[in-house]
Amino acid sequence: MDALDWLREGNRRYVETSHFSGDISPERREDAFGKGQHPYVAIVSCSDSRVIPEVIFSAGIGELFVIRTAGNIVDDINTLGSLEYAVGHMGCNLIVVLGHTCCGAIAEAMAGFNEPHALEIINHIRDAIGDESDPTEASKLNIHRSVRVIKDDISKDGVMVVGALYDIKTGVVEFTDI
Repeated sequence: MDALDWLREGNRRYVETSHFSGDISPERREDAFGKGQHPYVAIVSCSDSRVIPEVIFSAGIGELFVIRTAGNIVDDINTLGSLEYAVGHMGCNLIVVLGHTCCGAIAEAMAGFNEPHALEIINHIRDAIGDESDPTEASKLNIHRSVRVIKDDISKDGVMVVGALYDIKTGVVEFTDI
């Protein structure tokens, strides 16, 4: 099973259960301490507190390398640098940009939010969504923008970059840009 299949299977388990099924046991912690981390995927996710990649994909300690930013924005220094580390040092061959429905950053970009420190994030989103008025479609456009930025910057053979939309009501993840 490849990394994308692991994510799909983990999401299926998450949707079908009411408890967390990732391995967070004392033995797993000890193993991760002794042998280090070996994530099978790097995920750029929104910082939204309702979006928890480890839970959504039923992953345990050391399985996912998660980078969280408001609106799952990819920027030059923090996000791309972290992704270069995940791919080059940890061997992640799959990068997923995980956006979600009912995204507050998308809603604020559509509503005209202009706080000074958040403005750069909002402007990235505005560039991505243009005049889109449907919040879910805007989220998809924003995911696609981040996927494109990563693909344009990180060009290593065998590395796949995909988008994914998490439905916060149903728990289902729809993979895109494949």
